[in-house]
Formats: sequence, structure tokens, C-alpha cells
Amino acid sequence: MSVDDTTSATSARLDETLHQDRILILDFGSQVTQLIARRVRESGVYCEIWPFTVDPARIVAFAPRGIILSGGPASAIQADAPRVPDVVFEMAIPVLGICYGQQAMCLQLGGKVESSDHREFGRAFVDIVEDCSLFRGAWARGGREQVWMSHGDRVTSLPPGFRTVATSEGAPFAVIADEGRHLYGVQFHPEVVHTLHGAALLRNFTHNVAGCSGTWTMAGFREMEIARIREQVGTGKVICGLSGGVDSSVAAVLIQQAIGDQLTCIFVDHGMLRAGEAEEVMETFRGRFNINLVHRDASDIFLKALDGVTDPEVKRKTIGRLFVEVFEEEASRLGGAQFLAQGTLYPDVIESVSFTGGPSVTIKSHHNVGGLPERMNMKLVEPLRELFKDEVRALGRELNIPEVIVGRHPFPGPGLSIRIPGAITREKLDLLRRVDTVFLEEIRAAGLYDAIWQAFAVLLPVRTVGVMGDGRTYDQACALRAVTSTDGMTAEVYPFDMGFLNRVASRIVNEVRGINRVTYDITSKPPGTIEWE
Repeated sequence: MSVDDTTSATSARLDETLHQDRILILDFGSQVTQLIARRVRESGVYCEIWPFTVDPARIVAFAPRGIILSGGPASAIQADAPRVPDVVFEMAIPVLGICYGQQAMCLQLGGKVESSDHREFGRAFVDIVEDCSLFRGAWARGGREQVWMSHGDRVTSLPPGFRTVATSEGAPFAVIADEGRHLYGVQFHPEVVHTLHGAALLRNFTHNVAGCSGTWTMAGFREMEIARIREQVGTGKVICGLSGGVDSSVAAVLIQQAIGDQLTCIFVDHGMLRAGEAEEVMETFRGRFNINLVHRDASDIFLKALDGVTDPEVKRKTIGRLFVEVFEEEASRLGGAQFLAQGTLYPDVIESVSFTGGPSVTIKSHHNVGGLPERMNMKLVEPLRELFKDEVRALGRELNIPEVIVGRHPFPGPGLSIRIPGAITREKLDLLRRVDTVFLEEIRAAGLYDAIWQAFAVLLPVRTVGVMGDGRTYDQACALRAVTSTDGMTAEVYPFDMGFLNRVASRIVNEVRGINRVTYDITSKPPGTIEWE
């Protein structure tokens, strides 16, 4: 057997092992569908999210151990309401319907759903009236459990074969089960953290009902993906855009472990990075991992193009366009590369086939710097396209990437530009860097960095009069923000104590010349909102 044949066989064997037990999630448009997949993956089971409009033949070919029907914004009693593909119930495999998924399943199997005068949105409580396979080791008959509801319609009559196992004030059929056919429905969302023991309910479905063994691990994924990259690339050359963020960093190190010197990374410095970030990238990837790395300081090009630009969306698009141009220029100098590596994640894949027509493209425009033009004529290597963000971090730790990079707070592609409302100048960037540095230094010193999902400073587009010592100042104001989040979709303000905030504000005003007022942003982030502007 040749080396190529051995590599291919290894890749196929590992792929079969990791994906042998898999769950399919059919998406009906819920804003938290991705959380279902994350909870399933966390329990060691591979899963994918497909739109409910998928070709039924693909569902059969995927051969899932079980299917989960997500929630969604539609009313199941409308004439044109989304339907569950009939093949789902013809396959005789376990099915779990969540919220809208429960209602659609009931209607199609002979039950009834009606609009309710007693709607439930937010925290609610269910009473467990019967035992059920979903409850094993988590909920007990006679108990009361906190859940997260989001429904106006409700099931009013069960299909044949179903029984009620839990109720709530607004949903008399809060959890239903047909144990004989392994069909289950819950009116609440077990995937969100507000449903206590929700992850355990999902694990009971995947492991106890669907019989999955939990073979999905980052150690196994690393081994499988290295073999897959070698099989795809062969003796070819790969270039990768390295930003220093988690995604591109993990992708670069993984590919380098697979093909070594066949990889060259290009680091485009647009001049809007945090203090010391460019130096950190160079030291880590050239020094620690010995990766071929081209560093292009293009800050003059970016800042000249952004001179006088105030519209936030124009800023993002300008930065995206220039990034592509500079990257393409450096790639052409290298010559001979057949493959382009990208840090595409599974949420990007999901959104690319979104059927709901939501605002995700506009919302995400401040994170993405844009794709590369077709004229580059390269094949894509996307080793992370099966992973969620938390899985990428876990993979980074498997690859021994320093925690300062793996655990780094999310940082948008356009960098500090979106944290400076209005026109951008070098002076404003330098001012914001100093403020940001003080804020993060104090957070780390207090041991709070890992407890916070994202913390940053914003240079406000106002000047204020202040008195410092015996003189007046007319300087700028800044705002500080820190939030906690488990998924990046919603966020809550981190509750700093006043002693911490006073200490940070005092340091900023005293150490950063040009700032005379510090405010703290106490707004939370509802689903779908952008980061600042």
C-alpha cells in the first residue's frame, strides 16, 4: 500500500469512528438552534444542523441515530406553517421535538395545537407528573423544575400513543412521550442555560434513548483532521491568513502539524490591533511553532483609506476590501500555492445555507473581513468547518497553543476601528490602545479575565470639560464594557464592584493623557445585536 493510500485509509477509519453515532437537528428558524448542537457535541456526540427543507433522501443517507426538531418563530396552526419531513417519522428512529418542533410533530401525528391566551416567555416551572426516559438521573416524578419557555401556541390534544409526563401553568403538555416509538416533545428550550438540567435531558435523549456512545472528542478530531489535510493537500503548498485570533491561530497550527513547511502564513497588520498584539503573533508563531510567516505592515494604506470615514458600515467594507487586496498581493509574491486555508467555523456553514432570510449577514459584517476573489484560483482548506467556537478553543489546547491566545476574548476583524465611533486617526487609536491596556491589565490582576466573555474600551465621540489639579481640561471620554456569555449570542453585564471600577477609572485618567472622563456601559446584549456601533 502506498503512503497516499495509507493516509486515505487512516482518514476514513478515524472519520468513521468519530461520526459513527450522529444526531441530525432539523432547523425551523429558532435563534438558539445552534445551542442544541453545542449541547449535543458537549456530551460527546457528533451532530449537524440542516434546514427542515432539506431533501428527505439526504436525511435517510445521513443515517442519524436520532433527530431533534428545533423551535421556530412560525405558528404551527397557520396554513403555510413549516412541516416536519414525513420521512422523519417513517425511519422509526428516536425523535425529540423542541417548542415549535413539539407542536409540528403533534399536529402531523394526529394531535391538536391551538393559540393560547396564557403565553409563556422566559423563566417558568414545570411539574413532573410521570417518569420518562428523558428524565433519568435529572428530573424525578413529583418534582418541580425551572425551564425557559418561549411560546404563544400550545398543544391541547395529544396524538395516539403519547402521554403527558410534565406540565406547566401555561402548557398542560409541557413534556410528552411515546416511549414505544421513542418520540418525545418538550414545550420549553432545554438547550439554554436558564433551563436547569436541560443539558442532562438532551444527553438522556442522545445516549439513553438514541443509543449514542459519545465518541466525539477533540483528541480524535485532531488526529482525523491531520490525516484529512495530508490527504487533501498531498505535496501542495498552502497559504493561510493569520490574524492572531483564536480561529486562524488554531487552523494554522493544525495545518502546520499536518504538512510542516508546506504551509506559509500571511499576517496583515492593518494598524488597528491591540497594544503589543503584532509582536505577540510574531513571537508565538515564528518562535514557538516555527511556522513560515510573512508579516505585512499595511497600517499606512488602511489609515489613509479610512481618513475622514465616519459611517461604521463603510469602515468595515473598506477594511475588508483592503485586506483582500493586501493579502492577494502578498500571496502572489509567494507564488506556487495551490491551497488557501481559512478558519471557517460550523456557525458560518450553517448561516451560509440559512433559509430564514434574517439579518445575519449585516450583523456579522463587522467580524468578517471578506472572502478572497475567485481569480486567486485556489482550493480551500477549512479544517475547522465542523467545529463551534468552544470546540476550537478545546482543539487549541490539544495543540498546546498558549492560553493567552486560546482563551483570548473575541476581537473583531476590523479591530479597534469599530470601537472608535466617527473618524479614525492614529492619535485616537493610540489613545484607545492605552485605555484598553489599562482596563485589561486590571481585569487580569483581579483574576477576572476568564470569567468575562469579552471586555473592551470605546473612545466616545465627545469632549468634556474637566478639572484636574488646578487647571481645566477639554479632553475625550471613554466607555468601558464587560459582558459574560456562554454562546456569544446573548450577553449580560459583568457585575464589577465599585472599588474595581474606581481603581480602573483612576488609572486611566492619571496615566492616559487625553482622557478626562470614564463611563461604564451597563447594557446587556439581546440576541442578534452587533458589538458596539
